[in-house]
Amino acid sequence: MNFKVGDKVEVIAGSSKGKQGKITKVLRNENRVIVEGCNIVKKHNKGNGQQTGGILEVEAPINASNVMIIDPKTKKPTRIGHTIDKNNKKVRIAKKSGEKLD
Repeated sequence: MNFKVGDKVEVIAGSSKGKQGKITKVLRNENRVIVEGCNIVKKHNKGNGQQTGGILEVEAPINASNVMIIDPKTKKPTRIGHTIDKNNKKVRIAKKSGEKLD
């Protein structure tokens, strides 16, 4: 998976299609990401002695194949590629513009 926390992405499938947001958490073992403001679900919490119960709205994980990173130059969704820079480090690049991501 090529996503990192803080990447700006756009949802390309599902009920939140077209929404943009930053990745807040990456679940690598499950191949899922959590995007702020997208895929909102209602969670029912039971109260106990210290907390009150109620219905919370939380962000649920989205499959990583349903999001695309936003190209920093064109501001449109793009795929991610890899290349080697001058310091022999592997870096991520946007396929559409060739801009370095990070």
